[in-house]
Amino acid sequence: MDEILAEKKVVRHPKKKKQPITWDLIKSQNQLVWMSVPLLLYIILFAYVPVWGWTMAFQDYRPGRAFNDQKWVGFKQFKFLLTDDNFLRVLRNTFAMGLINLILGFVTAIVLALLLNEIRKVFWKRAVQTISYLPHFLSWIIVTGIVATSLSINDGIVNIVLMKLHLIREPILWLSEGKYFWGIVGASHVWKEVGWNTIIYLAAIASVDPALYEAAEIDGANRYKKMRFVTLPGIKATIVILLIMSVGHVLEAGFEVQYLLGNGLIVDWSETIDIFVLKYGIAQGNYSLATAGGIFKTVVSITLLLFANWTAKRLGEERLL
Repeated sequence: MDEILAEKKVVRHPKKKKQPITWDLIKSQNQLVWMSVPLLLYIILFAYVPVWGWTMAFQDYRPGRAFNDQKWVGFKQFKFLLTDDNFLRVLRNTFAMGLINLILGFVTAIVLALLLNEIRKVFWKRAVQTISYLPHFLSWIIVTGIVATSLSINDGIVNIVLMKLHLIREPILWLSEGKYFWGIVGASHVWKEVGWNTIIYLAAIASVDPALYEAAEIDGANRYKKMRFVTLPGIKATIVILLIMSVGHVLEAGFEVQYLLGNGLIVDWSETIDIFVLKYGIAQGNYSLATAGGIFKTVVSITLLLFANWTAKRLGEERLL
């Protein structure tokens, strides 16, 4: 089968040299340039102008004072963050939940896309796909309400089912024990986003050459072998690119679900950097500390993104840069 698939591979043509950007080229595409102006202004206004506020992280910022009247303290806020036990704890929680969301989200989305691709009836395929991505359009307020109700100790469906199956003897206080919280957050993210995340994988699968499947079938490959030797290699580039982008968002473990499901009993497991910034920065008026926390998360995210891109380059895979 490998020999037949190798014969079907598309011959790679040598890369064309990039056309140099000149004023004549810009003038010839002036309509595209004008169409991009609103988007460019949007990015400048909401992505780059607010960066000016990062200066607060290096000041002992006090509202109401002019910029020149603020006291500069250098890296004082960053030193405090890196030596504060509370921040190190929320950093652990953020990394753990972000990593769980990344792994579960990636694996479940790819598996669901492969399974949907094997459904032959178009009606059932569209029905399952529609049902799976509908939770994406629910707000986290609604989702956390459903989760809390499902995990209720009195009439929660999870406790009822587990007791009926004799897997547990008595109801469990799921939201009162920290050891369960990370798993609950990961499962909530999967339920809400798995259907939506499969869309891009299904689009990538649709672009795989059907001749490869025919060659594999002639060689005696069953459905599972087609998945392994045809579908997965065909969408490998898409998987790598999305993985690189997702690695850069590991610290985006979430805010709403942790804030809404968390409580005093599991605070050591539920707080993330965003909640820390809100609780110890904004709520107490320490805007310098809040800004420093935001900068720390941004710098770490960019570092992880560049590292993932460099690793993909070293392994000869697709990359962003």
